[in-house]
Amino acid sequence: MPEHTDAPHPGARTTGRLLTGVAWAVLLLGLWLWGREVTDVRNGISAPTTGDVAAVGRPPGVALPPALHPLAAARPQRIDIPGLGVQAPVVARGLDRDGGIDPPPYDQAGVVGWYAAGTRPGAAGTALMVGHVDTETRPAVFYKLSTVQPGETVRVIRDDGKVAEFTVDDVQVVTRDHFDARQAYGPRQPGRAELRLVTCGGTFDRASRSYTANVIVSAYLTGTGL
Repeated sequence: MPEHTDAPHPGARTTGRLLTGVAWAVLLLGLWLWGREVTDVRNGISAPTTGDVAAVGRPPGVALPPALHPLAAARPQRIDIPGLGVQAPVVARGLDRDGGIDPPPYDQAGVVGWYAAGTRPGAAGTALMVGHVDTETRPAVFYKLSTVQPGETVRVIRDDGKVAEFTVDDVQVVTRDHFDARQAYGPRQPGRAELRLVTCGGTFDRASRSYTANVIVSAYLTGTGL
């Protein structure tokens, strides 16, 4: 994995704004395609053919578990990523006045936003969650998201009392140039319950006051718990 350089030192004065400018349009295009049940995405995007995507992919020898049949729909309440020490509440978010997903406010930088008009985590389809990488003064909930490795677990606690357990199968740092929304946000396998976690990546461009890339973690349902 390339070095995680997207977030400045916690004391640095930057906007740290999630998916600003052109990146908002990129995300919206992905949502538009994803909402149309895009299914022609190849299985995995861990072997980029250009320099526009830096990928972890699946390290040799990492065996991933089979997918679990999707669960009934239920709203997410909390997300746990044990490998990162993340235990964060999840709040429903919609679109802002510019048509982008409205992330949690900066005074809630430890909260993860779920795109409530889309799939509910654990149900068939691709559920989307976004979180800040940093604020003006400190790291935020997804500060270390790019260090997640394939095979690691993401747990989503739902309001039906069940825990949807996802296994990470792909990690991407995607620049804005030549962004392929179908690969980033479309389902990898039709009928599977999938999860995407998105935050800022690349470097912080002070001229545009935004980051140059997005970190996209892909996972799929492999277990449940109570």
